[in-house]
Amino acid sequence: MFDKLTQKISDAFRFVSGKSSITEKNIDDAVEAIKMALLEADVNLRVVRRFVNATIEEAKGEKVLRSVDPGQQFIKIVHDKMVSFLGDARQDLVLKGPDTISAILMLGLQGSGKTTSSAKMALRLKKEGRKPLLIACDLVRPAAVEQLSVLAHQIDVPVYKEEGATDSVKVYKGALDWARKNLIDTLIIDTTGRLQIDEPMMQELSRLKEVSNPDELLLVADAMTGQSAVDIAKAFDEKIGLTGVVLTKFDSDTRGGAALSLKTITGKPLKFVGVGEKPEDFEPFHPDRIAGRILGMGDVVSLVEKAQEVIDQKDAQELQKKMEKETFTLEDWLDQLRSVKKMGSLNKMLEMIPGMAGQVSEEDIDKAELQTQEAILSSMTRKERANHLMIGPSRRARVARGSGTSVAEVSRLLKKFDKMKTMMKKMSKMSKNPNTAQAMMNRMQGGFR
Repeated sequence: MFDKLTQKISDAFRFVSGKSSITEKNIDDAVEAIKMALLEADVNLRVVRRFVNATIEEAKGEKVLRSVDPGQQFIKIVHDKMVSFLGDARQDLVLKGPDTISAILMLGLQGSGKTTSSAKMALRLKKEGRKPLLIACDLVRPAAVEQLSVLAHQIDVPVYKEEGATDSVKVYKGALDWARKNLIDTLIIDTTGRLQIDEPMMQELSRLKEVSNPDELLLVADAMTGQSAVDIAKAFDEKIGLTGVVLTKFDSDTRGGAALSLKTITGKPLKFVGVGEKPEDFEPFHPDRIAGRILGMGDVVSLVEKAQEVIDQKDAQELQKKMEKETFTLEDWLDQLRSVKKMGSLNKMLEMIPGMAGQVSEEDIDKAELQTQEAILSSMTRKERANHLMIGPSRRARVARGSGTSVAEVSRLLKKFDKMKTMMKKMSKMSKNPNTAQAMMNRMQGGFR
């Protein structure tokens, strides 16, 4: 999402980076470049002015100008200001305990992704141990109830709906009775939306708010609408009252103005972001991590958390043992390929690695090669994946036919696997014997001279 902004801010840091001393002119040049980058990213003008003034005021102090490493000190100030404008710290949902029913009112205009976000929220809460119920109260948009039902089935979460209903308050009351009987602890109410804010919609939402007394009132806004998302948030907050915002299409190539403006202009925290189309593509918003991504510092913590979601710790330990005992097989390799796919876009993962944002494009990643490897491995029998040495010429020909590849590609994969096992063997020895590791480093250094 922030590729262009990250690149431009990185360029701005060149005015101050690597210098043993910097002047006020260096700071002015860097801040001016950052200002232009923010304006091009569609950040609200008031937010840009506040950001620039706050940064200049602190950066021109003695702490930076006389610092041992003024460039790094300046970058830290920009980072801290960015975090402050994004919302300081992560704001989680404020819900009651599991013995009492909590309610979340999902608000937003038609097309913002409200129904999809409701289902994503339900899945997230389910994983956290809560028992959510989706309530179909969008009785205006055609097929909204059916869409929520399909999504609920996908994530195995109950949905309450009433065929032919015309009153959302009546639907909510029926859902509340059902929830009490079925030990539900969290109600997620998908409300009606319009193409634009109007009085009938606001009146209906006010009635729903009054009867449900929600713990959270979350506006679902589309990141691609830019500054319009900020204006919509202000209008909903004035009429209904908000506790937070969910920003959808956060993985799109939008410029990022909405994310950087919402908290400062509305005073409401960004709580979650939608980062894809799948039900699990829904993440808490961490201001410090997002600031790190914008400034090209990466987001290693989110990357590790994403890996932990798809890779079981016990499985990881088993894999480590196999690598140490040299019993790693093609079956294990196939499992790893599938785990990487579950983590999502490779491009998004690279953005979380410090210094990689904007450096590698989607085109640079050879997805076809990964798909070919998976196809070849999937075309082998379990016995063949357990013992790749048994895959002779006739078996290679069969695997090639089954995977739609050539015998040469199958042979190349097996050769690659042998090299991988050799490397794992060396790494295992290095981890056990520091002297071996040092000797290997010496040989490598000798080779570079």
